[in-house]
Amino acid sequence: MIDLDRVRRETPGCEAFIHFDNAGASPMPEPVFRSVTGHLDAERAVGGYEAERRAKPALDSFYTGIARLLNAGPDEIAFAENATRAWDMAVYALPLKEGDRVITHGSEYASNMLAFLQLAARWGIGIDIAPSDESGQIDVAALDRLVTSRTKVIALTHVPTQGGLVNPAEEVGAIARKHGLIYVLDACQSVGQIDIDVSKIGCDILTCTGRKYLRGPRGTGFLYIGRRLAERLDPPFIDLHSAVWTGERRYDMASGARRFENYESNVAGRIGLAKAVDYSLAIGLPDIEARVSDLAATLRRELARLPGIDVHDLGDRKCGIVTFSAEGLDPFDLRSALFQRNISTSVSTAEHALLDLGRRGTGPINRASVHYFNTEQEIDRFLSAVLAVQKDL
Repeated sequence: MIDLDRVRRETPGCEAFIHFDNAGASPMPEPVFRSVTGHLDAERAVGGYEAERRAKPALDSFYTGIARLLNAGPDEIAFAENATRAWDMAVYALPLKEGDRVITHGSEYASNMLAFLQLAARWGIGIDIAPSDESGQIDVAALDRLVTSRTKVIALTHVPTQGGLVNPAEEVGAIARKHGLIYVLDACQSVGQIDIDVSKIGCDILTCTGRKYLRGPRGTGFLYIGRRLAERLDPPFIDLHSAVWTGERRYDMASGARRFENYESNVAGRIGLAKAVDYSLAIGLPDIEARVSDLAATLRRELARLPGIDVHDLGDRKCGIVTFSAEGLDPFDLRSALFQRNISTSVSTAEHALLDLGRRGTGPINRASVHYFNTEQEIDRFLSAVLAVQKDL
């Protein structure tokens, strides 16, 4: 069971603010905040290099902690400034050539799709969009039939930014293994709210950010890449951290995932993300997943009961993201009005999800995303605030 009183005490903003944008940027717990500011104090006192040397145990725990989080090896983890940089470092290193094909799905995130579109223009690869089943998630049977001899990669967003569905990542992993394909999973919105095991999912590459459900600092993220694949890939760029200059005309790549890192990075952020991972592990991901799912189900159900509210979430399985629209209200106006009432939410736009919201023709939609430190009372206050905004606007 989660000690709700403790985690709320360690989230000081809960006293006056309702954080319902955890899929955007969840507030750092107090221990995470202290780890970041403590390192910045050390940098101010003794300089960045000496502070980093003294912080080696905390920096090492970044790799071991995320490895525990994912059931992976520390050598399969690399730090990245954000999830998009992690995705691009891995995807642009894939051994794709003209005529090869990549399969993705309508839940794909804009930045990921833009990378594939650029590779299509640059290298001549093809992009296939797997259809959705009746629930809106990827149709696994149709995915299997879509694979051809030219297919090299399956790329999937586990939880889309624009809705609460959870794609069947393990079932997709089975299809990838069956056909010997590289499997890339965007877990930006799932790590931290869902218990993730890469050995069960079967993905070769997984990317994530620190600021969302892990409750880490901004400007942090990570890349998981299986050790056998990592040794086969040539990163799109390297430096004296990811490679060693062994001769005037020679160099050796770093082993494992570290070849995808670069030398200069946000050391305080890395320490903060490591602490955030430890914080989540101490609470327990199964307990976090159960509480987030219960809170979101309550919010989704009660929102649907309000007059003039449409809930837009798809999928057989749903998570902590709840998307909706209010009849006659501009989503951005609703977000602003809620913020004035000390409630954070977000707006998902078609430009970030053309294969989903664009095809559904929803226009912008409101997004509320809960976390384990939220309460049923906050849901009640949120619902009352939506009703009040509907009346006022």
